[in-house]
Amino acid sequence: MIKQYISDLRTEFTGYNPSRFTKDLMAGVTVAAVALPLALAFGVSSGADAAAGLITAILAGLVIGALSGASFQISGPTGAMTAILGSIILQHGLQGVFLAGLMSGALLLLAGLLRFGKIVSIIPMPVITGFTSGIAVIIALGQIDNLFGVKSVGESALAKIASYFQNGFTPHWEPLVLGGIVLAIMILWPKKWGAILPSSLAGLIVVVILNLFLKLDVAVVGQIPQTLLPDTRLSLTGISLGNMADLIVPAFSIAALGMIESLLCGTSAGRMKGETLNADRELVAQGIGNMLIPFFGGVPATAAIARTSVAIKAGLQTRLTGIVHAVVLLLSMFLLAPVMSQIPLAALAAVLIMTAIRMNEWESIRYIFGRRFKGAMMKFLLTLIATVALNLTIAIIVGLAFSAFVFIKNMAEVEVNISEVDPDKLDEKGIPAHESHEKTRVIYLTGPIFFVTINKLNNQLMAMEDADTLIFSMRGVSAVDTSGVQAILRFCEESVKQGRIIYFCGLQNKVMSMFQRGGITEILDESHFFWSAEQALNQAGQIQIQNDAAQETVKTL
Repeated sequence: MIKQYISDLRTEFTGYNPSRFTKDLMAGVTVAAVALPLALAFGVSSGADAAAGLITAILAGLVIGALSGASFQISGPTGAMTAILGSIILQHGLQGVFLAGLMSGALLLLAGLLRFGKIVSIIPMPVITGFTSGIAVIIALGQIDNLFGVKSVGESALAKIASYFQNGFTPHWEPLVLGGIVLAIMILWPKKWGAILPSSLAGLIVVVILNLFLKLDVAVVGQIPQTLLPDTRLSLTGISLGNMADLIVPAFSIAALGMIESLLCGTSAGRMKGETLNADRELVAQGIGNMLIPFFGGVPATAAIARTSVAIKAGLQTRLTGIVHAVVLLLSMFLLAPVMSQIPLAALAAVLIMTAIRMNEWESIRYIFGRRFKGAMMKFLLTLIATVALNLTIAIIVGLAFSAFVFIKNMAEVEVNISEVDPDKLDEKGIPAHESHEKTRVIYLTGPIFFVTINKLNNQLMAMEDADTLIFSMRGVSAVDTSGVQAILRFCEESVKQGRIIYFCGLQNKVMSMFQRGGITEILDESHFFWSAEQALNQAGQIQIQNDAAQETVKTL
């Protein structure tokens, strides 16, 4: 992996010149402008503070960006991750988040070394889309407190909503107005202006200036430490086996989410950039980064598709774009901390609500529901509901379990078509017709033959008592499991005892291998296996002609 990393770096920086560096520099500044408000917002939304989000973005850009599995990945705090962290902070405090982040980093590192990079490919797209939309709902619901200036009680988003009904909901107009202004700016901001100044940053600037003049009674970000080593961070003395045992499940949730988000981002952005992500090295990079970040007071990070796509569109050339973006954020921490400390929390809530709306994969959702794919619609809705009502890890398991159920249900449909022999068609193909063909049946099988489909196949075969020659055309059978082989073996054994002749044709290599291992070829030799049904029919006819000739000879003698 190290040799491959060095080789990829050489390829990436081959022909690197001042012109390409200028493009990296400008792209890095552009991404930093987008990442700054998001880092502050995600830091606050996670239950930590704005400084934690900023530190996470800086270190992720430097460490994960440098070691990434591709040139284009931009990592940092994300909305999806905040959906997990809030509940962890309520149960285990900020130190629990730091320790869970360290443990998740170790899990990601191990996953990368064990080459689990392709595991995300087994998750169906409707599940991922529902998962993403569920996270968007959680993020949006989690911003109601800051946007309306109210206080809720509860760990989950649904519990917080329930507390509004139980304890009352009395919004304050000051934060709502400021948040509304940010939302309006982000919605109405022209796209061509966004290339110069991102709408989220523009909204924050307007609101900060407005609040400085009006001095409204709203909650603000508060002091931002101008250091990468704040007082609140993970220390080696704070790590104990007892605490780690309590955080195993949260750590797995963070690691699973980090893996999914990072690899999906790499797959999507890779198509934009025309570059393939090294998934295993990306997991190693995410693991190392997330093991270091807690010691600096940051929250878990992952690759962010929004920032990555902005970087690519802004002219990203190499991974230096991510590093430049981190350096710009670091300078912002030291130069703009007094200004950032005055950002109203309602403004950051508005940024997150708009981010939640935009993070939905609307094109995929319209495609699924517009085309009325019932199975995909159910996967999407079930995963979305499980994400909001339960937790992110369980939601993925629920989505995968339902997808497996739908897959098995669809695969259980084996198609069995039984055809009699048409003498006219035999003549057309030059196959000598024989009266025995009247009791010959060609059975066309399509679909896998496994434990779910055996009953249907047996019922069809039992209905052919009048046939003495059976030709199984199995070109459409892609797989046979042990149960399927056993069922076919028993049928062949009974047929041979009854004097029936059995032929198989069109067997794929995997199916033929199962037949050999299952003992079917021990009952029927190679003269019973053909590539086409025509060859089997010709063989059956020739054998009957030879038998008729032998019988005539016996009669003559």
